[in-house]
Amino acid sequence: MTRETATKAGLHPRNRHHAPYDLAALCLRTPELTPFVFTNDHGTRTLDFADPAAVKALNKALLALHYGIRHWDLPAGYLCPPIPGRVDYLHHVADLISEGEEAPRTGKGVRVLDIGVGANCIYPLLGCREYGWRFVGADIDPVSVKAANLLALSNGLGKQIECRLQTDARRVFHGIIGPRDRFTLTLCNPPFHSSLAEASEGTRRKLRNLGKAESDSKPPVLNFGGQKAELWCDGGEAAFLASLIRESRDFAGQCLWFSSLVSKKENLAAARLAISQAGAKRQQVIEMNLGNKQSRILAWSFQSDNSWSD
Repeated sequence: MTRETATKAGLHPRNRHHAPYDLAALCLRTPELTPFVFTNDHGTRTLDFADPAAVKALNKALLALHYGIRHWDLPAGYLCPPIPGRVDYLHHVADLISEGEEAPRTGKGVRVLDIGVGANCIYPLLGCREYGWRFVGADIDPVSVKAANLLALSNGLGKQIECRLQTDARRVFHGIIGPRDRFTLTLCNPPFHSSLAEASEGTRRKLRNLGKAESDSKPPVLNFGGQKAELWCDGGEAAFLASLIRESRDFAGQCLWFSSLVSKKENLAAARLAISQAGAKRQQVIEMNLGNKQSRILAWSFQSDNSWSD
């Protein structure tokens, strides 16, 4: 069965970030944000979203104020994710795995695998706080795995979050999912770009949109941080999705739902065809409207319904 699901414009109804940021409350909770807040020419209190240090301080404040994450930091140069968009993914997939139930599924009975967890560990941290789920995070970068495990431990979530190192960069699920592992859901935010040059140009475009144009001769700060595995891979998003779908067949009986963000709409048709050819019984496309950015979640299952026992 194939089904299309579209959301209304804007964030998921359960997302905590519909209103503008309460900068006074955020600064009170995390004083290190205060130096980055200023009043613009329109008399509005704001901060410079092109400044990586400001964005990092904002993230720390949002996580502390809204999710009780007291300790959050990143190694220098690693990806600093936007909190509202990341938690939106979780709310949508919570609906997906809870279809037909009165409320979203919560608690440690829901076990989630995050492919490409990153040093920020953002999906596991948010998923534990919002829904009480258990997580396994996977990454090919040992620095990211070490940092993510440290974040889990420092926030008292060491028993709910376990991060594993993927030692074979050509693999996605193989080497991570063991024979006894079972997951209600897998998540993935695949590398968007196919090369460093493409990633750099994408960041220059973002900076221009923020009124912060840089000289073409000056290397930009990539996506406000980010290592190779976080931002680009050979073949880009399309190639990564193809690998993700291909390997999912080998673990069809161990995962209820597989899912991934698909940032480039032109990659969707090929991915959906690959899912059908892999023999999945269900697939959904969930459209997401994150401010000026359009994205979507592609999800598929080899199970006929959600009564599958995890």
